[in-house]
Amino acid sequence: MDRPTSDAQVMVAEARKAFFVMFGFLALVWLVQLANFADDYAPAREYGVVSGDLGTLPHLLTAPFLHWSWAHIESNSGPLFIFGFLAAYRGVLRFVGLSLLVAVTSGLAVWFFEGGNVETVGASGLIFGYFGYVVVRGLFDRHLIDTLIGIVMAASFAYMLTVAVPGTPGVSWLAHLGGLAGGLLGAWLFRDRRKRPAGKTPARTGSSGASGPSGASGSSAPAGHPRADLHKELGDLGLL
Repeated sequence: MDRPTSDAQVMVAEARKAFFVMFGFLALVWLVQLANFADDYAPAREYGVVSGDLGTLPHLLTAPFLHWSWAHIESNSGPLFIFGFLAAYRGVLRFVGLSLLVAVTSGLAVWFFEGGNVETVGASGLIFGYFGYVVVRGLFDRHLIDTLIGIVMAASFAYMLTVAVPGTPGVSWLAHLGGLAGGLLGAWLFRDRRKRPAGKTPARTGSSGASGPSGASGSSAPAGHPRADLHKELGDLGLL
């Protein structure tokens, strides 16, 4: 008899969808770069964010798609795909909302606090937002797998935070810091508010101590057990 769709199956389906979304997103960013290059980077100068310029406020949503050079877009593409995928695999709609939030917080940090009359463009604000979101999402959603992913990402890419503080020449640390703040805020705003079902009560053992035909004891924690959610998630992933 077929088993009902599990959380793990839903997660795999969303991960597949997230892969294609990020592939399309990255392809769009590169197509924009081709047009940008062909026009001698006029779009980057025209649609970047300039501190204090009211006319550039709508550019909060266009600046992340633009880059100043091929080296600029190449350095952003890998992290954008990795962190974007990890941010999207729990739900593409949630990811779209997160992306809008991060683009706005990153751009506003530049608009309010950047010094000088310079245009700021690039996807690095989104990258830092996705990074912050991935690192703390598991804590808000209480998902074991997401928590472990967050720990690994934080340990592996902690060096990124060095360009979210003042002092790095030629880099808009404000865009990075604003994006990071947006990602952390997004992890709370877009947290999973559904009540997760408690684990199933294991089968009672007979007088002989065997729990069933195999003689193995049940692996699920009883309902109400402090680790019931953890046992259910591990079971859905085939780890119990």
